[in-house]
Amino acid sequence: QVQLVESGGGLVQVGGSRKLSCAASGVTFNDYAMGWFRQAPGKEREFVARISGAGSITDYADSVKGRFTISRDNAKNTVYLQMNSRKSEDTAVYYCAAVLGTIGARAPAPYDYWGQGTQNTVSS
Repeated sequence: QVQLVESGGGLVQVGGSRKLSCAASGVTFNDYAMGWFRQAPGKEREFVARISGAGSITDYADSVKGRFTISRDNAKNTVYLQMNSRKSEDTAVYYCAAVLGTIGARAPAPYDYWGQGTQNTVSS
């Protein structure tokens, strides 16, 4: 059974940093591209970042480029999202997702598996 479990959510002040983790089980991890998405209240789920199975290719939404960094440790079956210079508009539930293949997609639909989400709140 495939499971993705996010951790690292919580409250941070504007300008602060936080690192999210997503641990995967039940999959051959490096066969899967991984993505981070977020959903704020009343809004659709939006793409944040994605990373290829080997970790050599990354892609970011314009809203987080230069502030967030996605990485993965295939030995630990874990993907990370380092979030710096947080803004109030970063407040959302953050989800990790896995899709079989090279790089995944910016749209949520192709992803095969999802975590339960972790709340991240940025206060001013």
